[in-house]
Amino acid sequence: MTKARIQQVSIEATPYYHCVSRCVRRAFLYGDGFEHRRAWVEDKLLALAEIFCIDVAAYAVMPNHYHVVLHINTLQAEQLSTLAVIERWHQVFKGDLLSQSYCRGETLAKADQAELDETVVMWRQRLLDISWFIRLLNEAIARVANKEDQCKGRFWEGRFKSQALLDEQALLACMAYVDLNPQRVKIAKNAAHSHCTSIKKRIAKARTARQPNHPRQQEKSLMKFAGKPRKNMPAGIPCPLSDYLELVDWTGRILRNKKRGAIEKQIPPLLSHLNITVDNWLILSTQIEERFGPVIGTPKHLKPACNALNYRRTPGIASSKLLFEGA
Repeated sequence: MTKARIQQVSIEATPYYHCVSRCVRRAFLYGDGFEHRRAWVEDKLLALAEIFCIDVAAYAVMPNHYHVVLHINTLQAEQLSTLAVIERWHQVFKGDLLSQSYCRGETLAKADQAELDETVVMWRQRLLDISWFIRLLNEAIARVANKEDQCKGRFWEGRFKSQALLDEQALLACMAYVDLNPQRVKIAKNAAHSHCTSIKKRIAKARTARQPNHPRQQEKSLMKFAGKPRKNMPAGIPCPLSDYLELVDWTGRILRNKKRGAIEKQIPPLLSHLNITVDNWLILSTQIEERFGPVIGTPKHLKPACNALNYRRTPGIASSKLLFEGA
């Protein structure tokens, strides 16, 4: 039986999630003549990330589905003032009379203020909710696409797929899987020409930056790379941006040439740091969605997380032991 979405997301287990949403019947509803709709998805995705306390680590908008790796930014949500929460929520909904009055600076009665405080608590939680994030993204795209087609009905499948990413190995492997999607299905020659992807944005920004690894010089719309893991680690993806770009480029060249050859002798430092073999990395970066269920991680993180999520068994444990051996 399919688990309820709320039972698949646990901030205590991990703040990172890989989500996939597909067009109904997997039809090419924003491909084959509707390529402009891929830009709609990209623009709306990044716009919602500015409103929600959810960071976009990676994404790829394909002709009939999209992938996105999201980070639930609990600290950011906790630091928002009451006014900031209301103003963010008003960007997607009108709110109510009390929230509108509060924004105008009007003094509320004690009972009204208490009622508004309860509402703000709910809105603050929703700004951290991946289901609300995907819902607003999909509804917006479906509405404008159906209007353009002059039709009614479903545009997306009923549920989006969600996979929890438990550790550094799972996160970076899944990000590479997402960023390499266009190359894997041969709609892009390389990462720099992968339209409507996070990797293209990161490469474009890195080429113009003096210090590409510095968080302030990275693409503003995406989650920052914070550098090598260390004490007092700042917020961000735990590796240098240059190392990740090198790994994705190296992997993409192998996929494009369909052979390793001399490339294998020049293994990127990040792959050695992750302690994943070349063969296992190529499987992870091309098949991670199929190899794992709702939870992805090394064995030492997978079992405790599945216990916390009340799974009777440990889904994906065989693939975890095989592909993350030694990690």
